Amino acid sequence: MATTLSTRPRARTAPRRRKPINWGRVGSWTVLAFFILLTVVPFLWMIRTALSSNHSLAANSSNLLPADFSWGALKRVFGLQSQQDALAEGGSGAAVNFLLYLRNSLIVSTLITVAQVFFSSLAAYAFARLQWPGRDKVFSIFLGTLLVPPIFTALPNFLLIKNLGLLNTLLGIALPTMLMTPFAIFFLRQFFLGMSREVEEAAMLDGAKHLRIFFQIVLPNAVGPLATLGLLTFIAAWNDYFWPLLVGQTEASRVLTVGLGVFKSQSPQGAPDWSGLMAATLIAALPILILFLAFGKKVVNSIGFSGIK
Repeated sequence: MATTLSTRPRARTAPRRRKPINWGRVGSWTVLAFFILLTVVPFLWMIRTALSSNHSLAANSSNLLPADFSWGALKRVFGLQSQQDALAEGGSGAAVNFLLYLRNSLIVSTLITVAQVFFSSLAAYAFARLQWPGRDKVFSIFLGTLLVPPIFTALPNFLLIKNLGLLNTLLGIALPTMLMTPFAIFFLRQFFLGMSREVEEAAMLDGAKHLRIFFQIVLPNAVGPLATLGLLTFIAAWNDYFWPLLVGQTEASRVLTVGLGVFKSQSPQGAPDWSGLMAATLIAALPILILFLAFGKKVVNSIGFSGIK
């Protein structure tokens, strides 16, 4: 019995249509790449300058790689280079106790951050949950102080610190911003207002007081906003220059930002030690970068917080 093979032609598959180019997305990514490049290039240039020889910078100003690669700038910052070698590489040769300045900045910034976040969270909880006469008016006065430039409060704070005998001390530098700030109170109050009240009311029915509710219920659910506020507070305290310069006049009370200014002012041969200055700035930026790597995710997540999930 003969078998016949089917000779039907196969159905032709329609060619896939190429998706049209989304020019809006292309433009968005282009703008994003531009701003990323705008942010990263100065940091890379700082690294390049820090690893260059000070005498070779002017002759190789357009080169993206370190000019006459050298570790001398980092050695000068940490005091590991002799005076003769520092002068030979374009440094001032003067001794700068960079490690002391770094320690002082860490102490002052940590003290301000821990104290301010703690006391501001207490005040924000009082404004958000407690009912007391004149609460909203007092909060409005707190917000009004945001309009006062810090320079207006510098002289009264200086006189207060002087009368307390805290000039040229780390505590005197930290004290004016240790207790609370209007921004910190406003930031945390907005979060506390958005938190669900059911858990707190249930705790009150069980006999819990406000302090117990605050420490055992409210704070554990506010880790994201507290981390965000702590990071912003630490950065502000770390970068502060005018107030530490005004209060800390001695070597023992000098913080990093003031120390960098002193380092820059020691200009050999009429020109700043740019390699040493960029090396010191690079090391000064490392704590902030470490904090962002450690708490960056919590900061991003806290932007869209909406209370207890």
